[in-house]
Amino acid sequence: MSVQIPADVWPVVLMVAVVVCLIFRKPLLGLAKFLLRSLVGLGFLFLWASSGVASGLALGVNLFNAFTLGLLGLPGLGLLMMLRWLG
Repeated sequence: MSVQIPADVWPVVLMVAVVVCLIFRKPLLGLAKFLLRSLVGLGFLFLWASSGVASGLALGVNLFNAFTLGLLGLPGLGLLMMLRWLG
């Protein structure tokens, strides 16, 4: 049994979505920037792991490391290296 949404509801849903996006514009832009930086960080981790140049300084390619790089940038890389070195 499927529920069908009336066709006249979609413009209202679209208008509510636009209003919510306008209200939360700054937080959403901040979140998008963080996610983009984390994606770049994940790509960097992948390149770092696959290059084999620094085999003693290998970092895992995972979301925690990517989010750390996305949030902190280059100091985050130093933090991850220090944690790897200590652990």
